[in-house]
Amino acid sequence: MFQIKICGVTTAADARLVAEAGADCIGLNFVAGSPRRLTLAAAQDVAAAIPAGVLRVGVFAGSPAADILRVVASVGLGAVQLHGHLQPTGSDGERLVWDPPSLCGELGGVPIIRAVRLQGPPASDGLAAARAWLEAAAAGGNCPAMGICDAAVERAAPAGQLGGTGAVVDWSLLVASGGLGIPMALAGGLTPQNVAAAIRATGLHAVDTASGVELAPGRKDAERVREFVAAARGALGIG
Repeated sequence: MFQIKICGVTTAADARLVAEAGADCIGLNFVAGSPRRLTLAAAQDVAAAIPAGVLRVGVFAGSPAADILRVVASVGLGAVQLHGHLQPTGSDGERLVWDPPSLCGELGGVPIIRAVRLQGPPASDGLAAARAWLEAAAAGGNCPAMGICDAAVERAAPAGQLGGTGAVVDWSLLVASGGLGIPMALAGGLTPQNVAAAIRATGLHAVDTASGVELAPGRKDAERVREFVAAARGALGIG
């Protein structure tokens, strides 16, 4: 679905900056509690500045299908990224911010990107839970078209702290865990300085960053954006 995604864009000026730098996907955040969360009106302003050919993705966690579909229609999103946990409760019974597999079917024909996190100790299959979730979604009639491996977070973290934290994925564990059966992107602590190494280490062909190109949450740094996109394009072999 994309090769280079800059997420958490909050202004029309930053949207134009990201597109001009050469990213092919922009993420708009609708997660409660996130410092990058957009109101519907603000999201419409940002979306209007995104040129044709650049994918608009809305990021959600724990939202019902009706709310997501309303935003998709109002903003003109090309895809939805589900960022909630894979399970409703933790091992000790605590309630988690959950996006169930059935949500995919409720979203109909909307293309879906599923954010997942590695689980388990080193050398284990850290993507087993993610594959089980995807299989359940496929059985419901709408398997996500892409997965994003993001950094691990505290299981009881509120919705607004599920992404954009700057924490880095364990690249070696990701490689050892194999794939998801669908195209996969890498997120989690990617910066202009490490994105090329991350691409080489994991062999993935798509990357996603938010905090790695910011001055502050939701405020993109023009130089970092350009450096990140250039480094990623070079490592991905994009002319």
